[in-house]
Amino acid sequence: MARQRTQVGIVGAGPAGLVLAQRLARHGIEAVVLERRDRAYVEGRIRAGVLEQHTVDLLGEIGVGGRLAREGLVHDGVEICLDGRRTRLDMSAMTGGKKVTVYGQTEVTKDLIAARLAQDLPLVFEAEEVTPLGYAEGSGETPRLAYRKDGEDHELACDFIAGCDGFHGVCRASLPAGALTFYERTYPFAWLGILAKAPPASDELIYARSPRGFALYSMRSPEVSRLYIQCRPDEDLEEWPLPRIWEELRLRLGDAGHLVQEGEVTDVGVTPMRSFVAEPMRHGRLFLAGDAAHIVPPTGAKGLNLAVADVRYLSDALIEHYKEGSDAGLAAYSERAIARIWKAQRFSWWMTSMLHNFGPDQAFEDRVRQAELEYVLSSEAALTTLAENYVGLPI
Repeated sequence: MARQRTQVGIVGAGPAGLVLAQRLARHGIEAVVLERRDRAYVEGRIRAGVLEQHTVDLLGEIGVGGRLAREGLVHDGVEICLDGRRTRLDMSAMTGGKKVTVYGQTEVTKDLIAARLAQDLPLVFEAEEVTPLGYAEGSGETPRLAYRKDGEDHELACDFIAGCDGFHGVCRASLPAGALTFYERTYPFAWLGILAKAPPASDELIYARSPRGFALYSMRSPEVSRLYIQCRPDEDLEEWPLPRIWEELRLRLGDAGHLVQEGEVTDVGVTPMRSFVAEPMRHGRLFLAGDAAHIVPPTGAKGLNLAVADVRYLSDALIEHYKEGSDAGLAAYSERAIARIWKAQRFSWWMTSMLHNFGPDQAFEDRVRQAELEYVLSSEAALTTLAENYVGLPI
């Protein structure tokens, strides 16, 4: 068996794991990142792309903000479309100058991987059968990660394990029964999304509610549009040929329909809608971060940003441990992260509820939700609340 030693063992090479590793490296703390997929798969995953200011700032701080600064699309506001009537939120004016930046999670991941490899820092792709061991408090064992690579067994001993391996990862699943409390809600709809080589005709995102269901008009670059429509969770994509998708987008966007420019579609997929939180986010010397601990519906654009906030708290705590010899930050990590997570869950649930149709069996509730959206769009105070949450609450 090949044995290795590091300070922090990180499972998962998504944004959470890579941002954590990069920030620790900037402070002279060793880490090894293990990822079960290959590099091409990790860099090709299509995910969200609306970055809060704190995310942009942290990526700049850890040295991976160069391409983001050049290519990211900075947005001062968003639009809400209700039955074809559009209302613009000037988020920057409402929040003291805060903005969001559209830059795909795929591009964030590429930048982080390139930076780590350029510094010759350990990043192990295709690490199979990763198993966290020895992390329980009082076990007397050394925390370690067992895995297989190229048919050979490996063991990575470390001081701490960071589980950044997503909702279906091994780290949360490895915890003993009863160690966590789960909170979950599954929504009765999903998003059918397409990525199209079509220049967006709008400078800002448009969230639309209509009798036909929700739609989102967004973009990834000046040449690429990212478009979504509400659909069934078990949707059969064969029932959605591209002409039907384009037409449905136009119908749901109403008067904004002229903005939909057709182009070559490079990706089609269905995104389920769920809310999930696991508490606490620490068990002994194993810490959870990102999707391993929580999932939000994409309506509020919080998933990636919450993951970055988690690893900001966790990296602060680890830096304090190694540089100052204090474990106060590690002890407070879960409580600090969860407090912010639940505020983001509330906002994501609220936006999802207002903008989607829940079906004929919730006709009364749907009318109430529409009335709430009508109120929000007529109230400067309510719009300010929406803007404050959208650009990101303080870290």
